This record gives sequence, C-alpha cells and structure tokens, in this order.
Amino acid sequence: MSTSIRLGKANDMPHVLKLIKELAEFEKEKDAVEVTVADLIRDGYGKDKLFLCFVAEVNGKIEGMALIYPRYSTWKGPVIHLEDLIVTEKMRGHGLGNALLTEVVKYGHQQGVKRISWEVLDWNEPAIDFYEKKGAKVMRDWDVVQLDAKGMETYLMSE
Repeated sequence: MSTSIRLGKANDMPHVLKLIKELAEFEKEKDAVEVTVADLIRDGYGKDKLFLCFVAEVNGKIEGMALIYPRYSTWKGPVIHLEDLIVTEKMRGHGLGNALLTEVVKYGHQQGVKRISWEVLDWNEPAIDFYEKKGAKVMRDWDVVQLDAKGMETYLMSE
C-alpha cells in the first residue's frame, strides 16, 4: 500500500466534497452540507484563499483530508483552526488520520502559530482517545456556540 500526504489541489475538490459528505453522515447531519465543489475551488484556490487542505492518498486515490484555516486569538495571537479531519471508513485504522494530523501540526509549527484548535463530538470516543494520546487537551467544559443563517436573521430582526 503506497500512501502519501500532500497539499490538495483544485481538481481534488470533488473528492474532498465526497469526504465532507461522508463525515456529515457519520456525524448524523447528512443533509447539512451546503458547500459545493465550485465553492471549495473558489474559497480554497481563488483570489482570496480562505482555507488550506491536505489530502491523504492511498495507491493514487484520495482516502482522507484535513482542512484548516487561520484564526486569531486575543490571548495567543495567530492560531489555526482544523475544520475537518476525515478518513474514509474503509481506511480508518491504517494511520492516515495520524499522518494528516502530523502534517497539520508540522504546518502550524512552521507558520509559528500559538495553537491549533478543533471540535470533536462528545460521543466520538475513538477520536477523543486518539487526540488525547497525541497530547491534545479536550476541553469538555466549553460549549460550541453558533449562529446559522436563520439564527442571524432572527437576531437582527430582534434588534
């Protein structure tokens, strides 16, 4: 089995979208994905690049990806957010997740960021165990807060 981790390219985005949809299904949100291949190409490879994507290939086929983007911490300064790290179900347990996370950490270290952060569902114990074994701190006393498009409209209408 020949594996490699590399930066994603615009023509990889159909495969990346397939992985995003697989992750959404795993997370029991299969109908939540709104992004398209065109969105991914525009946002990752257009004039204003909003993210960076690493892909994991096995025998020339994309079997995993990690998508990151820059953020800024008022406490730490430049940080990176790991939006998604996904490996196809059939390839889990073969070291691809570890290789992708390693590439993200190397990139963050090279960029001089002060932190890499991400979320994990509280019921995804295999992922939590994996991250903790790698030295990540899972902050179980913090809750993720979001306003979706409808929530933003409701908020603004109440002002």
